[in-house]
Amino acid sequence: MVQKKEQGVSLSQSPGWVMQALTEREVPHGEASALLADLRRAEGTEIVQTGEPELPRTPLALSEAYQSCVEITRKHSRSFFLSSQLLPPAKRQAVRALYAFCRTSDDLVDQPQTNAMRSLAAWVALVHAPQPPPDNAVLLAWNDTLMRYAVPRALPDELLAGIAMDLTVHRYDTFDDLWLYCYRVASVVGLISMRIIGYREGAVNYAIKLGVALQLTNILRDVGEDAQRGRVYLPREDLERFGLCADDILNGRCDAAFRALMRFEIERAHCLYEAAWPGIALLNPDGQLAIAAAAEIYRGILGKIRQNDYNVYQHRAYVSLAHKLLLLARARWRLRAG
Repeated sequence: MVQKKEQGVSLSQSPGWVMQALTEREVPHGEASALLADLRRAEGTEIVQTGEPELPRTPLALSEAYQSCVEITRKHSRSFFLSSQLLPPAKRQAVRALYAFCRTSDDLVDQPQTNAMRSLAAWVALVHAPQPPPDNAVLLAWNDTLMRYAVPRALPDELLAGIAMDLTVHRYDTFDDLWLYCYRVASVVGLISMRIIGYREGAVNYAIKLGVALQLTNILRDVGEDAQRGRVYLPREDLERFGLCADDILNGRCDAAFRALMRFEIERAHCLYEAAWPGIALLNPDGQLAIAAAAEIYRGILGKIRQNDYNVYQHRAYVSLAHKLLLLARARWRLRAG
């Protein structure tokens, strides 16, 4: 590896943060469910509403519900749509229901509205209901997927708790602090996907690392967009390492110090992608290419950030279709090479 030195920091000789990034961490089981219960109580969604009876709802067929999830996936993530296309039909249908559930949940806190907290609390109440609303396509498909693949209910609670963090946590002191957020909003998606695809013993920790890599990539791509919402996900300890602070990010600072920080974080993400790769071989064979392709395509965003000279404030990094196809071929080659 070629050494890169920025402001006295050697990125290839920083075993502390590399080991920190790859060390297994204890997930605080039970905290997510308690957090969501507190959210619902605070917003009054534990109270049964009375008053005028609701208008009759027109039930959707399950096939219609799943088709809605296909359209949500196609519209919002061409990369995920492409990689999920590589799965067998039933598994493809299920992971698109998972994507639609994640997307719908996340939009509640990212879209401008008067009371995102209450909207999320109401959504959590629907998710926790014994039966999904008969006219809600996403929840119908999602509930069916949960039952078909015996997904533990604690996993979607972790995901929803991570989304709730966006409403209350706008700064992270350390990478360890950020890791929990990445675990909840991304690694959990991988843990659910594993249950849909099928896996062998030992795959869990690899899936967690891949999720953190994917979310860190997402954070680096969206630094500018998140700053507009007042959010800075880059850890304070990393900012300070390069002589920066949260206000620099909010003000769109893009100088040598910021570029050095971005190179540092990009290398961290690359280390996580490489550490996660062996876990793909532990998945059911019919799902390995889909996950490998998703990882390689999303990882390609890191290269695009570099090509844009790290200006994530004015340029949103994306991977073109032609490049995605090349990365798909690379994923296939890597799998065959073992």
